[in-house]
Amino acid sequence: MKILGPLIVYSPSIALAIAFGLCYRKEPRQFKNAVLLGFFLITFLPTLLMSFGHVSMVAPLFFAILLAPVITIAFLFMNTFVVVRHEGFHLSTILPALLVLAIIGWFSLFPVLIILRAPAWLMGIASLITAEGLWFFFTFVALLLYSTLYRLLPRKRVYNYIIIHGAGLIDGKPTPLLRGRIEKAYSLWLHQNKQGKFVASGGQGSDEAVSEAQAIATYLMRVRDVPAEQILLEDKSTTTFENLSYSREIISADWSSDEPYRTALVTSDYHVFRASEYAHQLGMKADGVGSHTRAYYWPTAFIREFIAITKAHWMPYLVIAILSLIPMAISLIR
Repeated sequence: MKILGPLIVYSPSIALAIAFGLCYRKEPRQFKNAVLLGFFLITFLPTLLMSFGHVSMVAPLFFAILLAPVITIAFLFMNTFVVVRHEGFHLSTILPALLVLAIIGWFSLFPVLIILRAPAWLMGIASLITAEGLWFFFTFVALLLYSTLYRLLPRKRVYNYIIIHGAGLIDGKPTPLLRGRIEKAYSLWLHQNKQGKFVASGGQGSDEAVSEAQAIATYLMRVRDVPAEQILLEDKSTTTFENLSYSREIISADWSSDEPYRTALVTSDYHVFRASEYAHQLGMKADGVGSHTRAYYWPTAFIREFIAITKAHWMPYLVIAILSLIPMAISLIR
């Protein structure tokens, strides 16, 4: 009986932990793994606190929860100013500030409508927005935690191909961001005793003299003395998905063994999970490897990545909308 009690209390956490472990072992490059991890933490941490925590911990925890949105808002606002100062003012650099406005609007919606004595139908719409917002912020935190876990877990493999994702050029040469990716790929190549080939991936923009693929290859040959025969060029892509799709075609044409090949996807750390998920969709045996991103730019970049991933996983938002609108429709009919 003494064992049965804790088992019942922790049973939701245990079930979620098992589900997460099985899904991760089967395929780590899935968005649902992030969701399972998030639900596990939501069930496990409060249960653990109630089981072993002291009453004196409740007040500090309560204030920490209250302060978390304030600290987040302050940090994102300050980060926006830093990013704009370094990168210039455009939509992608003000994403942290836009997220702050969304957070403030989300927290303020119900109090404002209550003060204004809004009609029931408007309160229903507010409930829908609140529910959608809860899912948005939950998946944001869950993906942040899981994508970090995915990047940090060690992988002791030898890769047959190392794909380097393009990231823009300045005067025909790699940007600092792209140089970081190239150097990470090169260090991985050295780590596996110069085995495998590079796949330089990236098309040519309308304002660029050469393709990103050619600029990557030139850097590898001139700066790092990589033999030309160790580099394959993929110079048609304009998106991450195309990077991988076209690279897969080139690799398949180059690979001569009956054994399946293994690929590393080298990109910026904030971009690793999305690239890896696309590779999974394309049926590629590939691991994401992240290069370092400057700390000031990371929040902006991750927000952009999260929006792109959310667009691909829109179904929960539709389900939430339907479940929220059904009671509203019934009340209006009555």
